[in-house]
Amino acid sequence: MVEKLSDKEREEGLRGLGGWIYDEAANAIERVFRFKDFSEAFGFMTRVALAAEKAGHHPDWSNSYDSVTIRLSTHDAGGLSSKDIALAQAIDKLLI
Repeated sequence: MVEKLSDKEREEGLRGLGGWIYDEAANAIERVFRFKDFSEAFGFMTRVALAAEKAGHHPDWSNSYDSVTIRLSTHDAGGLSSKDIALAQAIDKLLI
């Protein structure tokens, strides 16, 4: 089982991520992605779904027309884990 990150580990992990915000109450990270239109947003979600399935770690997310909100937390760990940081990094790479 993956363990919840310490405060120091969380801060170090977040330093390498752009645009992700830590929600202390939820012990999760979140980012809102904006696109030109629904089609681009949906295409992004498809790429994220494939990356998440490969990682065996799935996001909580929502889509509203041209935006996708992704929230990452590891339920088994009771909060943020290294799996969340790794998936956030993989998601960010999809934007390149």
